[in-house]
Amino acid sequence: MKDKSLDSDRDVSEDVYTAYEEEESIEPETLSRRGFLRGVIAGTGTVALTAGASVIAKAKEIDHSLHAGHQKDKYGSMMFMQDHSGHMMGGAIEPPGSPSDSEVNYREFDIDIRIVEHEIVPGIKIHMLAFNGQVPGPEFHVYEGDWVKVNFTNNTEEMHTIHWHGIVLPYTMDGVPMVTQDPVHPGQTFVYRFQAKPSGTRWYHCHWGTPLHASHAMHGAFIVHRKNEQLKKHFPYARDYTLMLEAWDIDFAREEINEILHGMKEVNSLMAKGKLDYKTHGFFKDYKEFKTAVDSKEYIAPYLQSRSNGMHINHNFFGINGKSYPATKRIGIKQGEWIRVRLINASGLSHHMHLHGHDFWWVAQDGNDLPDPRKLNTIHVEPGGTYDIMIYGDNPGFWTFHDHKTTHVTNNGIYPGGMLTVLAYEDFEPTYMPTVSVDQ
Repeated sequence: MKDKSLDSDRDVSEDVYTAYEEEESIEPETLSRRGFLRGVIAGTGTVALTAGASVIAKAKEIDHSLHAGHQKDKYGSMMFMQDHSGHMMGGAIEPPGSPSDSEVNYREFDIDIRIVEHEIVPGIKIHMLAFNGQVPGPEFHVYEGDWVKVNFTNNTEEMHTIHWHGIVLPYTMDGVPMVTQDPVHPGQTFVYRFQAKPSGTRWYHCHWGTPLHASHAMHGAFIVHRKNEQLKKHFPYARDYTLMLEAWDIDFAREEINEILHGMKEVNSLMAKGKLDYKTHGFFKDYKEFKTAVDSKEYIAPYLQSRSNGMHINHNFFGINGKSYPATKRIGIKQGEWIRVRLINASGLSHHMHLHGHDFWWVAQDGNDLPDPRKLNTIHVEPGGTYDIMIYGDNPGFWTFHDHKTTHVTNNGIYPGGMLTVLAYEDFEPTYMPTVSVDQ
C-alpha cells in the first residue's frame, strides 16, 4: 500500500510552521558509549564528519522486491558474531513477535540514521545523529489500529535502536538494547512491526547512548489519530501543530560524536576479524558475571575514575523542532479558529511553556485524553512527556510562547533565544510590527 509521512517535509526556510491539516473525509494516510574502549584503544583525534549525499525528507514507498531476503551488511558474515551469553551482536534483523507480511496489510516506511551538519541558529552548526537526515526526525501520522512496518537502516559507524515511546507493542519491538534486541550495527537494517495503538501524541527515539542520541537529535513525533476524534466535538480544530522541545550541549555533542566514531571504527575492525572480546565491548551474561569481572579487575568499568573523564552535560542551547530563537518558526492562527498544539519533551529537562495574551485548554497528556480539560496559560512539560493543548483565536496580535524558565530562553547564555516562538495571527492589520532582538 502506498504510504507517506505527512508533515515530515517542512521547509525550514519558512517563517511559519506548516500545520498538519485534517480533512473531513479522506483515505487514511500514514501519515556511547563514549570511550568504552578507553584504556584499550589509545588516541582520540578529530574525526572528519560527513553527511549523506542526499537528505530523505519523507518516509518513502517500498519496493518489496528489494526485501525478498536478508542482505549481508558491508562487513559480511563476520558481523554476525555471537557473544558467549547467546546474544547476536546486531544479527537479529527480522525479530519474532508480530504478524508476517502475508498476515496483515502493513503501512511500510524506510527510516535511516546518518550524521548531518545541522544549524541550530545562524552561526551555530553542529554534527548530529539524525533520522532521515533531518532534526527532528520525520513526523509520522497513522490511524489507530494500522499495522506499521519500519525498515530501520544504520548508516553510521555507531550502534542504534528505535524505541516507540508510548506505543503498546510486542516486547521484541520495544527497541531497548540488550533487553529486547541487539543494537543495530553499521550497515544493518532492523525491521520493526507493530500495531499503532493507543491513539494520541506519541514519539520515537534511540535508546542506545541515550544522553547523546535521543536528546541531541534522534527523536521524532509519532501521531496516532482516531478515525472519530472525540476532542473535535468540543474543540473543532482544523490545524494541528507539533512542537518538539529540545536542549543541547554542543561541546558535549562534538566530543561524544568524535569519540564514538573513533571507538566504533576500532570495534568494527575487531568484529570483522572475529577478535572482539565481550568485556571490551561491555556486554555481560548477567549482573553476577559483571560484578565478578569488576571485583577481579579483569574489567575496568567506564564509570570508574580511572577510566571516565567525568564530563557532564551542560545545556547551552534550547530549541523547538531543531531550532533556537530567532530561527524558530511562528505558529499560525486566525481569528475564530481553534488550533491543536502537541508538545513533546525530548530534552530531558522540565519546561514551563507560557502563552501570552491567551488561556488555552490542556486536553491530553502522554497521548491520553484528559477526562476534564483544564484552562491554563502555563503548562509544565516534563521529560519524555507529551502534552496537547487547544488554542482559540480570540485576541489578534503577535504573542510570545516560551519556556518561563528564563535560562532556557537563551543562546549560550544570551537572552532572548532558545525555547521561544510566536503565536501569529494571519488575518489582522498590526499597529506594531515585531522585529528581531537577540541581545537584551
